[in-house]
Amino acid sequence: MSRARTARRIAAGAAYGGGGLGLVGAAAVGLVLAEVQFAKRTVGTGLPDPPRADGLYGSEFGGPELSPGPLRMGMLGDSTAAGLGVRRARQTPGALLASGLAAVAERPVELRNVALSGAMSDDLDRQVGLLLDGVEAGAPAPDVCVIMIGANDVTRRMPPTQSVRLLTAAVRRLRLAGSEVVVGTCPDLGTIEPVYQPLRMLARRVSRQLAAAQTIGVLALGARTVSMGDLLGPEFAANPREMFGPDSYHPSAEGYATAAMAVLPTLCAALGLWPESDRLDVSRDEDMLPVAKAASAAADEAGTEVTAARGPWALLKHRRRRRVPTDPDIGQPGEGEAPAGLSGSWTGA
Repeated sequence: MSRARTARRIAAGAAYGGGGLGLVGAAAVGLVLAEVQFAKRTVGTGLPDPPRADGLYGSEFGGPELSPGPLRMGMLGDSTAAGLGVRRARQTPGALLASGLAAVAERPVELRNVALSGAMSDDLDRQVGLLLDGVEAGAPAPDVCVIMIGANDVTRRMPPTQSVRLLTAAVRRLRLAGSEVVVGTCPDLGTIEPVYQPLRMLARRVSRQLAAAQTIGVLALGARTVSMGDLLGPEFAANPREMFGPDSYHPSAEGYATAAMAVLPTLCAALGLWPESDRLDVSRDEDMLPVAKAASAAADEAGTEVTAARGPWALLKHRRRRRVPTDPDIGQPGEGEAPAGLSGSWTGA
């Protein structure tokens, strides 16, 4: 069965209450997951909690008291969204994206990161609740949210239909609250160095099928997706010491910066801030495809954006990446510090 067809069946099962549709044979899945769990044990554990990066970025563009006030950005997901493996707040993906968004918008960005290391998609309901706490009483919702989730769903055997159902429920709540949403889909677990062939190939198949199903599920709600895929794969093969952290499983600061560069254009485009339109650029192999085929194609090429078009069609975009600011003066914290305005709730108007 083709990946597009499998992903379509998973997404349909998630939408209509289907059971735990498998991605590959049960025996193969068991081998993949056992190997991935072994890899996680052998590459090292005991990393400290990720640094807290909540606060105001791009303060040089104005403060909360200035109209229209800062953009509000929420970050949700697992250890990748939280920034596990780096020591400084400014090196986390949330901080990198908030700084980049502030530079493009020329407007401060207030970040609140509720991602949790080890989280699966069943934690998204709690995370969304934290971001939307007080909205019914008149508090502002995030202008845009970034979700990175899926790897733990695969390694801990969550049925893919359940995984997609939980993700789409979270996206639906955020969209109903008025937030734009960008989803970084399940990364390619076949890039984990201690996972060897032929299990690496199976791990790649499982994770990419889930990524495609995630895209199909959230596009119908008006979200955009960016394929994480093997984003760090080529760089890891060339220079693993730089791209992955001390546990050889989570990205290094440079690895997170690479991921942030892939997500930033879509994040800005969701808010109408990116100079490139949603028109296709054939010189970059962009295309309009049926949603399932677009989702499957994106899973094969990391950094690819998928955006809903008209009817059953979707745009496959390859936006020009922009390096995220790394200068601490661009509203980022100093060595080991959190940014200004650290708080547990939105403070902007």
